Amino acid sequence: MDKAHEVGGVGFRGTGLCLRVDGKDYEVDVAQLSTRLAAATPEQRANCEISPAGYGIHWPDVDEDLSIDGLIGVRHESPWAQTGA
Repeated sequence: MDKAHEVGGVGFRGTGLCLRVDGKDYEVDVAQLSTRLAAATPEQRANCEISPAGYGIHWPDVDEDLSIDGLIGVRHESPWAQTGA
C-alpha cells in the first residue's frame, strides 16, 4: 500500500503543533484542533504515534487522533473507498 504522507516530525511550540510532512513544514494552533491536546501535558503531547500508512497521528495518553490531511488542508481518497460498480 502506498503511504498517504511521509511524516518527518511532530512537535509543539507553545500552542502550535509543528509538523514536517512530505518535506514541508506546517504549524497549526492546538486550541483550534483539540481540547484534549490543548489540555495535555508536554509529556502527553510528546507521546504520539504516526500511522504506518501516513494517514494520521494518535496520542494514546489523551486518546486523540487527528488526520494528516485535515491538519495540512489536503484530501486523499481512502484506500478502502469502494468504487462504483
